[in-house]
Amino acid sequence: MFHRLLGSRPGASPNQPGASTPGTPDATTSSGATALGETTAVRMIVARLDALPPERARHLAGFAYVMSRAAQADLRISDAERARMEAALREQGGLDEAQAVLVAEMAMLESRRNGPTADYLVTREFAGIATHEEKLAVLRCCFAVSAADDSISAEEAHVANEIARELDIAPHDLNRIRAEFIGQLSAIRAQRRLLQGD
Repeated sequence: MFHRLLGSRPGASPNQPGASTPGTPDATTSSGATALGETTAVRMIVARLDALPPERARHLAGFAYVMSRAAQADLRISDAERARMEAALREQGGLDEAQAVLVAEMAMLESRRNGPTADYLVTREFAGIATHEEKLAVLRCCFAVSAADDSISAEEAHVANEIARELDIAPHDLNRIRAEFIGQLSAIRAQRRLLQGD
């Protein structure tokens, strides 16, 4: 669904819309107990987003997907990170609570299902449709999601840096946003403990 909204799909070429590379999960080939749940989630989220103007839905899908990368950087998503994503979608995206929950869940499902290639493609696609301020907003939200449990791990910081590069955010803008969360960076906390002799 997110690839439909964003107009891209991993492995697709101009002559083969919807083609996928070997080993890339596809909605029709997913196996296991979660396949039915994902199908239900897709139907629910499509119904919600189809009520929005197409460009708005596309923007929200990309915004949520990029945030989901930050949430899953350490291979787990806490309740606090999930809640922060939903809050960002309400505040930045103007969604109601039910819509925010559904969009966040769908973004996390898609991110888990598709992996690094899709992460890059979707983030680059979002970069192509977002304004500079919208790019800064989603990066700030990524840091906020990572800091939701009051600590930004090295893995989460690395993913945020990757996202900034893929969004074409200048280093000085990245540094300015990172500075807002300096107290939550685990590397900075470790340095401070060393300096304090703890």
